Amino acid sequence: MAERGVDVSALPQEVREQLAELDLELSEGDITQKGYEKKRAKVLAPYLTQIQNLAPPPAYDAQSPGPSSASASAPEPEPEPEPEPEPGPSNSSSSSSRHRRTRRPHRSSGTRDERYRSDIHTEAVQAALAKHKEEKMALPMPTKRRSAYVQSPIDNCTPPDSSSSSDDEAVSSESAGPQQSPDTWINSSLHGSSTSSSASSTLSHGESRPTQAPQPQSQQVPPPPAPAHPPHSHSQPSALAEALAQARIDPGGGVGPPDVPSQAQARGSRVDLPPNAAVRGMSRGQSRSSMMETADVRRIGRGVPVSSRVSTKIQQLLNTLKRPKRPPLSEFFMDDQEEIVEVPQADPNTPRPEGRQIIPVKGEPLGVVSNWPPALQAALTRWGATQGKSPALTALDITGKPLYTLTYGKLWSRSVKLAYTLLNKLGAKNEQILKPGDRVALVYPNSDPGMFWVAFYGCLLAEVIPVPIEVPLSRKDAGSSQVGFLLGSCGVGLALTSEICLKGLPKTPTGEILQFKGWPRLKWVVTDSKYLTKPSKDWQPHIPTANTDTAYIEYKASKEGTVMGVAVSKVAMLTHCQSLTQACNYCEGETLVNVLDFKKDMGLWHGVLTSVMNRIHTISVPYAVMKACPLSWVQRVHIHKARIALVKCRDLHWAMMAHRDQRDTSLASLRMLIVADGANPWSVSSCDAFLNVFQAYGLKPEVICPCATSPEAMTVAIRRPGVPGAPLPARAILSMTGLSHGVIRVNTEDKNSALTVQDVGHVMPGALMCIVKPDGPPMLCKTDEIGEIVVNSRAGGTMYYGLSGVTKNTFEVIPVNASGAPIGEIPFVRSGLLGFVGPGSLIFVVGKNEGLLMVSGRRHNADDLVATALAVEPVKTVYRGRIAVFSVTVFYDERIVIVAEQRPDASEEDSFQWMSRVLQAIDSIHQVGLYCLALVPANTLPKTPLGGIHISDTKQLFLEGALHPCNILMCPHTCVTNMPKPRQKQPVGVGPASIMVGNLVAGKRIAQAAGRDLGLIEDQDLVRKLCMWPTMMHQFLTEALQWRAQTDPDHTLYVLLNAKGVAVCTATCVQLHKRAEKIAAALIERSGINIGENVVLLYPPGIDLIAAFYGCLYAGCIPVTVRPPHPQNLSATLPTVRMIIDVSKAACILTTQVLTKILRSKEAAATVNIKTWPIIIDTDDLARKRPPTIYKPPNAEMIAYLDFSVSTTGMLTGVKISHAAVSALCRSIKLQCELYSSRQIAICLDPYCGLGFVLWCLASVYSGHQSILIPPMELESSLPLWLGTLSQYRIRDTFCSYSVMELCTKGLGGQTEMLKARGVNLSCVRSCVVIAEERPRLALTHSFSKLFKDLGLSMRAVSTAFGSRVNLAICLQVDYLKFELCKLLFLCNTCAADLYVCVGLCFSQGTTGPDPSTVYVDMKSLRHDRVRLVERGAPQSLPLMESGTILPGVRVIIVNPETRGPLGDSHLGEIWVNSPHNATGYYTIYGEENLQADHFNTKLSFGDPQTLWAKTGYLGFVKRTELTDSSGDRHDALFVVGSLDETLELRGLRYHPIDIETSVSRAHRSIGESAVFTWTNLLVVVAELCGSEQDALDLVPLVTNVVLEEHHLIVGVVVIVDPGVIPINSRGEKQRMHLRDSFLADQLDPIYVAYNM
Repeated sequence: MAERGVDVSALPQEVREQLAELDLELSEGDITQKGYEKKRAKVLAPYLTQIQNLAPPPAYDAQSPGPSSASASAPEPEPEPEPEPEPGPSNSSSSSSRHRRTRRPHRSSGTRDERYRSDIHTEAVQAALAKHKEEKMALPMPTKRRSAYVQSPIDNCTPPDSSSSSDDEAVSSESAGPQQSPDTWINSSLHGSSTSSSASSTLSHGESRPTQAPQPQSQQVPPPPAPAHPPHSHSQPSALAEALAQARIDPGGGVGPPDVPSQAQARGSRVDLPPNAAVRGMSRGQSRSSMMETADVRRIGRGVPVSSRVSTKIQQLLNTLKRPKRPPLSEFFMDDQEEIVEVPQADPNTPRPEGRQIIPVKGEPLGVVSNWPPALQAALTRWGATQGKSPALTALDITGKPLYTLTYGKLWSRSVKLAYTLLNKLGAKNEQILKPGDRVALVYPNSDPGMFWVAFYGCLLAEVIPVPIEVPLSRKDAGSSQVGFLLGSCGVGLALTSEICLKGLPKTPTGEILQFKGWPRLKWVVTDSKYLTKPSKDWQPHIPTANTDTAYIEYKASKEGTVMGVAVSKVAMLTHCQSLTQACNYCEGETLVNVLDFKKDMGLWHGVLTSVMNRIHTISVPYAVMKACPLSWVQRVHIHKARIALVKCRDLHWAMMAHRDQRDTSLASLRMLIVADGANPWSVSSCDAFLNVFQAYGLKPEVICPCATSPEAMTVAIRRPGVPGAPLPARAILSMTGLSHGVIRVNTEDKNSALTVQDVGHVMPGALMCIVKPDGPPMLCKTDEIGEIVVNSRAGGTMYYGLSGVTKNTFEVIPVNASGAPIGEIPFVRSGLLGFVGPGSLIFVVGKNEGLLMVSGRRHNADDLVATALAVEPVKTVYRGRIAVFSVTVFYDERIVIVAEQRPDASEEDSFQWMSRVLQAIDSIHQVGLYCLALVPANTLPKTPLGGIHISDTKQLFLEGALHPCNILMCPHTCVTNMPKPRQKQPVGVGPASIMVGNLVAGKRIAQAAGRDLGLIEDQDLVRKLCMWPTMMHQFLTEALQWRAQTDPDHTLYVLLNAKGVAVCTATCVQLHKRAEKIAAALIERSGINIGENVVLLYPPGIDLIAAFYGCLYAGCIPVTVRPPHPQNLSATLPTVRMIIDVSKAACILTTQVLTKILRSKEAAATVNIKTWPIIIDTDDLARKRPPTIYKPPNAEMIAYLDFSVSTTGMLTGVKISHAAVSALCRSIKLQCELYSSRQIAICLDPYCGLGFVLWCLASVYSGHQSILIPPMELESSLPLWLGTLSQYRIRDTFCSYSVMELCTKGLGGQTEMLKARGVNLSCVRSCVVIAEERPRLALTHSFSKLFKDLGLSMRAVSTAFGSRVNLAICLQVDYLKFELCKLLFLCNTCAADLYVCVGLCFSQGTTGPDPSTVYVDMKSLRHDRVRLVERGAPQSLPLMESGTILPGVRVIIVNPETRGPLGDSHLGEIWVNSPHNATGYYTIYGEENLQADHFNTKLSFGDPQTLWAKTGYLGFVKRTELTDSSGDRHDALFVVGSLDETLELRGLRYHPIDIETSVSRAHRSIGESAVFTWTNLLVVVAELCGSEQDALDLVPLVTNVVLEEHHLIVGVVVIVDPGVIPINSRGEKQRMHLRDSFLADQLDPIYVAYNM
């Protein structure tokens, strides 16, 4: 930079002033960075040359770190990347240090002690940031896809040279100084918001990025942090994570995860196998190492892949969380079954008030002046008659030049005309529309004060009550509906406006004024002179002496955004004018410059009312003029020699920006510069800076008069003009910590945590004031305590008009002393101001109730937080006056949110660094954590009419997820300190004698249940009649198929439908038998394929798959069904096929001709090694041959087939299913579902594993029923296929998956009328069973039933099934007949006809099984593994549906997974199952028989130690219901809660992902699917964005809020992705571990990744 080597403090005074002006221009956006550097270099050029001639510039090594940017005195070279990252970019740090170096000499030239300097807050912020900089903590920067960068529309962009501040501010696009052309800032707005590339924006500070050559500094990224462990990182998981953070995956290697879709192909693909899948099944002889190479298992423990930048960022996040934090508050919850909210205990070290009780402060007596009028209207009458030519008001045009001057004579005559017109000329003849006391709205723009004056005084003369409001510009104006509430509560039916304003109001197409949202219907009256009627000579307005009747109503917006009307009586209006006259020493004929809004507050009280009472000439400077010429009010003071000016800090700030253009300005005439918002603590800096600049222009220090006001109490206090040369009032240097606890402590040590406040003068004349506690009863405060100022005066508001309930708490307050006794009988008015009484009865205000943020029992002022944020040098990032601070209630406490408008030319890195520094500054200075910090595009926050930010509307947008930020930073870990205490699990000691007595465990009934007995029928004649021959006579399905082919060869077993619903293939018993024989012959002919070897079946869903399965059985081979690879996504799906083939050690692949070509294609060769495929047999054109013999296993315990599946945890498991298990399972399903030869069922399932495979391939051959097969993939092209088939074939029982049901619900939900017109009728469906290995999705099943109820679907029809790896079918909720009744009928030789009659009677008379039960469980108890039933709608209730009726022959018991002991029915535990159709075991790796024994042949630790059980790996509970089953016994319902492997162990509690995901999906309308997982104790939430990418960042706070509120968990990372990214398997189950691995490997291409600090 130009000043390198220049000691700025040694430069001449005029040069330093020039540099200070340049710094000010840059800080306020009045000059670009480039222009700043150019001008600065020009100013410093002569001195730089001198220094360079004296000594050469210091040399430094490009590789060595430069000096710290915090050093402000030594010459500084260009900063270089440092070994460890810093919170801010080095260039901005050096810039900030430059600014500090040049400002300090300029500002410290005063004679006061440094603790009283007004810039102390800025220095405190910089000092606090310097402390954080020493820690050099790398914060993970959010990851944002480039397309998600939010750019402001051109018409919303703000010129870069604009700035604003405070409540009524807006940006000055035409402010004085070097003006930029529109093209310049439009171009910068188009390119500025996305200056960084996607790659660079996703790299956090502290990550490595390879660089080949030195780059410009703005593009360099610091190298990764040293591997040394930072402090407080000795925990084992953290050390492991740090080790991971240093590792990288080679992006170009060929060992990538086998089933991870590429970024271009990932979206929308549904895969079964996650990347890096852990394999639980493997044949003997294959080593573990070779398995690892094949499956690419790079995991920690059970599979955390080594990651690249994502895991590095998570590590950085963990590092930030390891920083020592403040001691947490006392716990909110008792850690019991019910988490009971506890009142936090007070900290004994909290500062407490120690002074005596305050004594009410009296103002000086209100003097009685002889010429004071009896009413304000009388004053207007007097001046209109006696001083008619005296100027009352001068209005300015847009250029700042006088537009017109309204004299007192004209004001009087026009007001009388309007009063006459209002009372006599609005209605028809002799019809008076307005009566005295009616309310009338005044709608006038800020640029037309003259019309407003006439309207206001015309209403006073007519004795109607004016209600001034802002001009509505559109139907969606910020706060428009609240203004409508004001008008409604005041009963306003008439609105006065000017002709120009009326033309500008939004109108309907018919030309009528638009009906604004929430507004009552108004009649609009134009008050221009040409529309007024001159009264008759004998008509005079009635001017009574001021009384308690309401004179006018002033609107006031509450903290929540509600707009209320403060009624001011006539006597209060007059008394207020008198007290202002006395306090300000107003004299007749003075000139006053008013920059404030003349419709309310100080602008109305001084500029409209008191000025008329004292015949003052008011110069009104509109807001639009200030935007065009910020120095206009100073010019008016100079031109008119004004004695009083009425301004805000904003106007002082703008005048400082533009003062260099006016060298001949003089402010010597001013005797009072009233600062209307001088009560704000940060106004001190504005006043001091303004005095610093304009003291040279004649401004005297004693004329600056801050004041304190509120709509309710009106003027509370004002500083009187001082005597020239007298010492200025001292300022209070208060401890921020003390203020947060509501006490006054002078800060004498740490100036970084100090707040400098100035007094606002003394109490108003005639008023009585005291300080009371802001909460609870109005108890008097102590002298060193902060409280709310309450005032008793005749010059104050009287009530909230029309709101009597709210009025009493504000306008009729009687303070009480410490004992609770009232101090008197006179009522006080709450001012809403927080402050204290200082020495000499001076009033100090430290904030407002509206800006008070109560966080964890401590008070924080919104204005203080704004001041701290602004002190973090927001030069390039945000606009000064466009910052909103508010709090939201999350998890039993208030959380602070800051929202600011980002400049269009701010880069992502600059914005993130500014936000990080704001967090650090507020944490250090205010000792409070921010919950959320959001930056939105320029001009997108809702504005008040005068350009300030509408806080309540901004808060509403934030809570609704409609704020659309472009950058967001959540910090819940810092500010949420009231989390429940983590549960400490107690060691469980189990003793059979002490715990279990009979069927009781710890006093509770044992949680166990069983299905019906399978039973045996020995009478072979009865067996034949029941069509159950295969069941009783044959142990193997091959025998059953042969028997059916002989006895009923032409009976159709299978019908396969295409997308059009046409049967494209059928299979009778004999056809299936012959096709199986052909395949068996082909297998036997092939040499190398032996009996007992595994054969992979690679077929699309269809009859070919079924024939190949039975062909394998005929040949003595063991079939393994595998889903074929997707032709368009081989790189993602073919590795899954390869893995199963390798794991199963298949000797052969049976497949179709098409798939054979795919397996040998070039595309396949690019993904896997196609040369090592096993033998591939194309079964499309096999010769008609029969095998020599059909293989019969020697016993039923031999393996029938292998069932491979991927669990939701990403575990690939192969289980062995024996012939005995197959027969038992088919028999159990036959009994449960009443399957016999004449029945038809429809199956819309994937046929590759689990119960879907059993129903598709096995059940029909066993039971003889006809199965109509509908491949789920066909529904993608023909959604009504499944429902249409049910209607066409009159199907009673159908089976589907959740994915099929969800597809129909989403795709056909709005087409029920169309389906009904096509004749679809579902009244035939008796049971629709959803097949899944998960908790029943109650919301989905209810939605499906409700949607298709109009098509005849019974609400009882939809039910669920449940199976697991160890037992494919445990529950199946299908209505069944009483089997014993059928047996009795047959044994009594009942004929077939009588049988069907009896069957019909059974159905009609309700002999079916019980309906599925639904219970509501307390979620908090569930986290503690306890089950507590609650009422529907109870807080924290979770609805759970029974997982189906337990199948015949199945027993289940609920077991403690740690102790292996049985549990009572009030506990959540693992479901263990005992059944003849349990799987035999895993297809295990050699040497892992212990795993098989542990899962398939385990025993209870006590109770029944003989029975062998299988662990399902699912948590659930059993509840005995009031329903009865077919045997008349009470029904025991099994409720599945979730997978044990998927549960999240966080803070000692057990969470189920589906519960958190359900909450997340409800958070925002744009969230589609969601998934959660953990990584190193961080909760990661992935949400699919269904709306616009503009909504992406809106989801981050909403997701964080809902998880914190409903589950008491802090989300660590929020990932927003495109629809279809969350992988879902064929059963409709989320593959969360697959998603986790993809995320950590940075393969998701997320829209946005937020790392919550």
